[in-house]
Amino acid sequence: MLLLALDTVVLLCLAAQFAIAAYFLYLLYWLVELSSVPESAPPHAAELPRVLVQLPVYNEPLVVERALTAAAALDWPADRLTIQLLDDSTDITTDIAIHAVARLRRAGLDVVHVRRDDRSGFKAGALAAGMALCDAPYVAVFDADFVPPPGWLRQAMASMLANPRAAFVQTRIEWGNGESNWLTRAQRLMQDAHFAVEQDVRARRGVPFQFNGTGGIWRRAAIEEAGGWSHDTLSEDLDLVLRTYLKGWTGVFLMEPHVVGELPQKIGDFGAQQNRWSKGFVQVARKLLGPIWNSAWSTEAKLTTTVALGQQLIFPLLVVGVVALVLSIVGHGRLLGIFRFGLWLWLVTMLVVLVGMTWGAYRRLQRGDLARYLVTAASVPALIVYLAVANAASIVGAGFGKKTEFNRTPKTGT
Repeated sequence: MLLLALDTVVLLCLAAQFAIAAYFLYLLYWLVELSSVPESAPPHAAELPRVLVQLPVYNEPLVVERALTAAAALDWPADRLTIQLLDDSTDITTDIAIHAVARLRRAGLDVVHVRRDDRSGFKAGALAAGMALCDAPYVAVFDADFVPPPGWLRQAMASMLANPRAAFVQTRIEWGNGESNWLTRAQRLMQDAHFAVEQDVRARRGVPFQFNGTGGIWRRAAIEEAGGWSHDTLSEDLDLVLRTYLKGWTGVFLMEPHVVGELPQKIGDFGAQQNRWSKGFVQVARKLLGPIWNSAWSTEAKLTTTVALGQQLIFPLLVVGVVALVLSIVGHGRLLGIFRFGLWLWLVTMLVVLVGMTWGAYRRLQRGDLARYLVTAASVPALIVYLAVANAASIVGAGFGKKTEFNRTPKTGT
């Protein structure tokens, strides 16, 4: 009886992983089939609306001045641009910020240094507090380590203004330290697949896709109709996206313009970041899968959103599946034929997904030659195994409702 239970667990884990793989194959199919979206014409200067730029920071002394300088350099009429530094810091970041803000204000820019008494709500709380101080109809958000080019706002706002039901515009992220070491190269490859395949395809298919927390613009009306920023999950951005879609809004994704950010350069920082993201996805799934399946969304939108939210479960599924398979082999004294077939099919499927998702993005973004791609791609499975071992327990805990604090990823200013 115990062996039957173990064999069932192995089969269920394999089936769930094949379901997640099918989602990525769906993305690859539509990547080939879909036509590109034409660019929106930039608005005339007289039509430019008021925009609030929010820069949430917490103990970011190496990047805070750079973030303020980049926001101040955005090509937008000064009388229609407000920059908020949402500073929850407890270190010298605040001292650096005071001088940087004063310098920009002397130059005639509307820059506001917002300090709170506590970090309640973390990033979501800071964004909500800042919005309460300014009534601009559009809100651009940049994390402290993200640098937009001067023309970013005009290009991104063109798409926002051309789509009156767009709750947000998300732009692609480049990585300033993508060549620092093997870890950043592997992360960049995975992030390229996320943006150039997953985000692009889902946006063009008209199904909900992710706001990445930075490098984007929100429409205030959509935020307010959806109930505002909420901090009851670790993925406040994804939570808000899905609530706006449930209210009938949509989103726009742009490969260009892009913003430049920073990847974790140490394996521990990378693991902590992925741990936060994974738990956030599971928390959002707990909160919103019910309303999503009770909504009027298309079956395609419901299924893709469900699998996208649940793809983080691949980490505990890998761990549980491997343990159950080893125990099954020990109990039977051999590897059952059905599992031998299933493992070969799993290997082929995962290789197709890995190469399909990353090679096209690698070529599209002109990252290098085939040999360089193969070396980088070979390191991705090792990272997946690391994340499975490191994060499986906390992901399961999030699924059962365990709450944890928002731990930021350290920034170096690279």
